[in-house]
Amino acid sequence: MIRRGTAVFCAALFLCISSLAGCGSSNVVVSYKEQEGNITTLTFFGNKYEPENVVVIEDIISSFMNENPGIRVSYESIKGNEYYEALKKRIEAGRGDDIFMVNHDIILELESLGKVADLSGLSSIQNYTDNMLSQMDENGKVYWIPTTVSMFGLYCNLDILKKHGQDIPETLAEWEDVCGYFASQGITPIVANNDISLKTLAIGKGLFSVYQENRQKEVFERLNNGEEKLSSYLRPGFSIVEDFIEKRYIDPAKAIITNKTSDDLKEFVKGESPFMLTGAWAAGRMEGMNPDFSYKVVPLPVLADGSLIVINADTRLSVNADSNNMEAAMQFVEYFTSKENIQKFADQQSSFSPLKGGNLSPVSEIQTMLLCYESGRTVIGADALLDLPIWNITEEVSKKLLRGEPLEAAMEWMDCQAEAERSTD
Repeated sequence: MIRRGTAVFCAALFLCISSLAGCGSSNVVVSYKEQEGNITTLTFFGNKYEPENVVVIEDIISSFMNENPGIRVSYESIKGNEYYEALKKRIEAGRGDDIFMVNHDIILELESLGKVADLSGLSSIQNYTDNMLSQMDENGKVYWIPTTVSMFGLYCNLDILKKHGQDIPETLAEWEDVCGYFASQGITPIVANNDISLKTLAIGKGLFSVYQENRQKEVFERLNNGEEKLSSYLRPGFSIVEDFIEKRYIDPAKAIITNKTSDDLKEFVKGESPFMLTGAWAAGRMEGMNPDFSYKVVPLPVLADGSLIVINADTRLSVNADSNNMEAAMQFVEYFTSKENIQKFADQQSSFSPLKGGNLSPVSEIQTMLLCYESGRTVIGADALLDLPIWNITEEVSKKLLRGEPLEAAMEWMDCQAEAERSTD
């Protein structure tokens, strides 16, 4: 638990509400002392659970409340994918919070149900980059607003690479050679988790040329309409995944039970593997674990001629369309997404600011990602132009491959799942 200023952690405040979410040990609540007078109370629900994340959110909430003494804010979080199930249950039960965090897949559902308010009137919208605005705009309306640009890359243990006379790979062939060497030494080269590790690799590899040729709009429109299959784009990336599993560059039995940016970090920090695939935002968390080796986070070496990074408009905020405190909720989101607060939050997340003129992350271990980012060698992992829940679908495909299912069976399942999603629209 964390206590700071006037903030107190008070799980009892949300005990009844949390029963809708399957409340457990992963549930964290930040509430505030009662204030005198006519007070508007906002509830803010999110999946940023780690203490270092909560401290920054709490700082922003505290400063907002100091400037707006008539508004009180309570923040509650649930860790991992359980959060999205909890969010859906609350909204279905008519107990949705005033403000909540969303991702690409859940916003597709909530928007279709009319459960998210239009944020296009917020003054902070004008500060976003054109790339981010293209993601946020939905026929002139804005239903979510990002606070970070997250990145996915390859963590490299510099000490073990040097010890074995190996270099940081910059192409797929080089990566395969290094992995082959370590596998021959009885060392599993890559620490992978059961969520973001493999799907981001596959999405990046499969869609890179689409982004380089600026064909996202036409390609995603065909995918949305069912004129093309997801597998026609993602098979090359998942083929690499299957190949790495078969060659034991990844331990599938271990990866299938390894949770993202938690279990994988604990495994990598042991210093026994040269590589880890996960979010670059975990670099700050890695530092807190005091590894006894040097490391860098580099772009994904999955191309014949170089590397790429997968990015996302991330930690997205939405306002409940049924909120009884709409004006105050809009005021808070506008405050949270001010330049100062966005930069503070992005820096803590080891991520980039989504705003024009925003500073790049100061975390030294991820500086090698900047060249790819600035040169446009990027793929958006969950593009708003795609009306399919790609984040969830590709996670399940990754798990199928880790369980030993053949690539073609996994691709057939993916295409069938995409078709089922289209039929429910």
